[in-house]
Amino acid sequence: MDDPRYSESTKFLHRAEKSIPLGSQTFSKSRIQYPVGVSPLFINKAHGTYVWDIDGNKYIDLVNSLAAVTVGYRNRTIDGMVRKQMKKGIIFSLPGKLEAEVAELVIKTVPSAELVRFAKNGSDATAAAIRLSRAYTNRDEIAICGYHGWQDWYIGSTTMNRGVPQAIVNLSHTFKYNDIDTLKSIFSSRPNKIAAVILEPMNSEYPRENFLQEVKDLVKKNGSILIFDETITGYRYSTGGAQLEFGVTPDLTTLGKGIANGYPLSALTGKKEIMQELEKVFFSATFGGELLSLAAAKAVIQMHLDSNITSEIAKVGLKISSELETIIQTYKMSNLLNVSGHPSWKFLNWFGNHEVSASTLKTYFMQEMFKKGILVLSTHNNSLSLTAKISDRVINTYGEVISDMSKSLSDGSLLDKLLVDPVQPVIKLR
Repeated sequence: MDDPRYSESTKFLHRAEKSIPLGSQTFSKSRIQYPVGVSPLFINKAHGTYVWDIDGNKYIDLVNSLAAVTVGYRNRTIDGMVRKQMKKGIIFSLPGKLEAEVAELVIKTVPSAELVRFAKNGSDATAAAIRLSRAYTNRDEIAICGYHGWQDWYIGSTTMNRGVPQAIVNLSHTFKYNDIDTLKSIFSSRPNKIAAVILEPMNSEYPRENFLQEVKDLVKKNGSILIFDETITGYRYSTGGAQLEFGVTPDLTTLGKGIANGYPLSALTGKKEIMQELEKVFFSATFGGELLSLAAAKAVIQMHLDSNITSEIAKVGLKISSELETIIQTYKMSNLLNVSGHPSWKFLNWFGNHEVSASTLKTYFMQEMFKKGILVLSTHNNSLSLTAKISDRVINTYGEVISDMSKSLSDGSLLDKLLVDPVQPVIKLR
């Protein structure tokens, strides 16, 4: 039974799917993630920490465009820089000065950065990092941990590998985060064949027992290249990303999402001796030097230099997660839900039991949170615009929903209250 609050979203989905597979350009924004009938499916506008769907419902946004928005929607300073550049032009027949100016700011803020190349998506940057590593080492194979985009070299290692040639699948090998032995096993079984090790320096777990340094030492010992995919953690965990936070500097770094507060921009950066190979390795894109996104990035990075954005994001994130953990314990839900990760990128981990599945719990949770005006999936991707005052409403809503879930599980009414079928995961990204 559909909730009438989302009638326009549901109606527009039918229209969109006539011209777009899944009705969305992004899997994580589609009906694969959002249960149709009890969810907003299309957003009309956004400002600060709020979004409004096409039915007119208003939400506090904890998704923040899949962690791309770190400062907040429609920030006056950032958008002002973009408008100023728009009067000069969006893209030229030769490079604009902003390309070098923003590259200099990246070098100033990211420990591994000595040379920089820009692109549009995180997948562009990670694919370029892999090609560059293969060229530099004259090796073909890759060791992978975490999520790194849609390109063949990575997605072939997942269950979503249709269309990827088996020859490419065979070149990628996955290892487990915080388990150095799984990486050692790859090196021992593939001697002198691993071009690069690529990982998210952190996602849902903190590095334990000097894990990142052990990875770096092992990579160096085997003559490979260490790539940190900081598409999410860069300009979110700290101004210099997770590598600055944890004190481990990789050979190459990929950046994206928060570097321009939602404007389409990514970057590949790293050691000069490796990056100089890009004079011979083909990584070239017409829109890599698009100037509106670079103007946004210049404003964003300057804001990081002028004020401690990341500590404010983490401060509010810690407040929410700490209160949520108390709520979970209060209503005896610890066996079904826990919270992990960095305060600026917290993960909600659902667990099923013999009575109810994790997907059922998650779907009911989303149904009720959306109804109460909180847009959230499986992570808290906080932005600077999520103030302590606004976070109080988030915490209170968590209390109401978790209390209701606990009671509904106890009296057996939760399945009756669930208005749609549970959303089933298509791919496990991390």
